Amino acid sequence: MWVGRAAIRSAWAAGDSAALLDAVLRGKELFLPGPAAVLRSLGTLAGTAFFWQSALLSLERIFAGFLAGAVLGAVLAVFCAAFRWADALLSPAVAVIRATPVASFIILLLLWVATNRVPTVCSALMVLPVVWGNVRKGVGETDPLLLEAARAYRFTAWKTVRLVYVPSVLPYFASGCSTALGLAWKAGIAAEVLCLPKTAIGTQIFNSKRYLETPDLFAWTLVVLLLSFLLDRVFGALFHRMERGRRG
Repeated sequence: MWVGRAAIRSAWAAGDSAALLDAVLRGKELFLPGPAAVLRSLGTLAGTAFFWQSALLSLERIFAGFLAGAVLGAVLAVFCAAFRWADALLSPAVAVIRATPVASFIILLLLWVATNRVPTVCSALMVLPVVWGNVRKGVGETDPLLLEAARAYRFTAWKTVRLVYVPSVLPYFASGCSTALGLAWKAGIAAEVLCLPKTAIGTQIFNSKRYLETPDLFAWTLVVLLLSFLLDRVFGALFHRMERGRRG
């Protein structure tokens, strides 16, 4: 920032219009690069193997956390619905997870978890309360007439789960996953920015900011947005289809 201002003052004092124009353009790019500069930077980055490795590893870490959080949240919700002691024990813990800021989780996880696993665990913790709440609601709103019919026909416990509870809960589960997917992605990238894994999108965002490589900073941010849209289109559409299919 200060280098750009010094260059502008020096060129102005020397009366060198060409140097002045160059300094102004460089200073502008330092603060807010134009679309052409960002796209050039993105094209240069996309031509390297390191770029694709960083993107794939970030996707792998965060999606693993999303899956872990979704599965754990659904399992814990079923336990809470089935057993009062589990509900009394786990509901306050889930409420604490839901209320704790993401940044606080990341700092705490840095003390307990290996650096490369922080984004995964952080994403899982963001997903868990959302899926837990939706599945818990789905179990609670299962049609009592269907349950009564299952008892009348003497369904086994497994048959009742498969034919009554699963169709009732699946739309709630799909809705929770659709909401939690975006939270997992944002929390995972934020965790990468703070914990700085060796190869990650978040690490490159931090390094671009540290070395004032503003076009690269905007390029990596654009990558985050594009991958977010891609995940939403692919998995979000799948979850919405599951939700509509079961309710319709």
